[in-house]
Amino acid sequence: MGSIDLSNNALSNHIAEHITNQIITGKLQPGEKLIENNYAEEYGTSRAPVREAIFTLTVEGLVERVPRKGAIVKGYTESEIYDLLEIRIMLESLAMKRIDEIGIDEEILQDMEAILSKMQDQKEVGRYTEMNHAFHMCIIDMSQSDVIKKMYARLKLPLLRIQSLSFAKEGNIPKSVKEHVVIVQLLKEKEIMKAADVLSQHNHDVISNIQKRLFKNNKTE
Repeated sequence: MGSIDLSNNALSNHIAEHITNQIITGKLQPGEKLIENNYAEEYGTSRAPVREAIFTLTVEGLVERVPRKGAIVKGYTESEIYDLLEIRIMLESLAMKRIDEIGIDEEILQDMEAILSKMQDQKEVGRYTEMNHAFHMCIIDMSQSDVIKKMYARLKLPLLRIQSLSFAKEGNIPKSVKEHVVIVQLLKEKEIMKAADVLSQHNHDVISNIQKRLFKNNKTE
């Protein structure tokens, strides 16, 4: 059995994270081609770890391979965007029901407060989007449901890309922070279903923001 090149694997993961950040922050736009040679030169490596990184992102839904074009940043149709956000709402609502049944995990709640503290000082869209996902992931973890966790994990990268569109609009980050503060406070007070209602409205607002952005883009095309 051949040995595994851990350094090459680590480099591949690092390149994948770099490309992911470029997509989430909008430096790479839907339809834009990923040039393997450019990343290989940037990292001073062969194309093998770059190819592996692109394969990983293809599996995770951020990149797609198109005949005669190669690897490009995946674009999402309006229907796909709404489906992803609606699935997120259903999974988080189900997680809140589980939390109501089993109770609050105080350790995870402390993690949410720590993440929220960092979110309050973050104005960069890409970093805020990642912190926001970590915050919501705490809710998923608190459900203690492996099924919910696995299904939610599959949404991670597409959600990061889509939600960054919402947070890019001026005023949406402060609004998001305020709503997260309310959710944490209600959970601390054991008002779980009230927190679930705030969370549901918070998530539906994201859909509204995306709809407005898509409508605006369609008008300008």
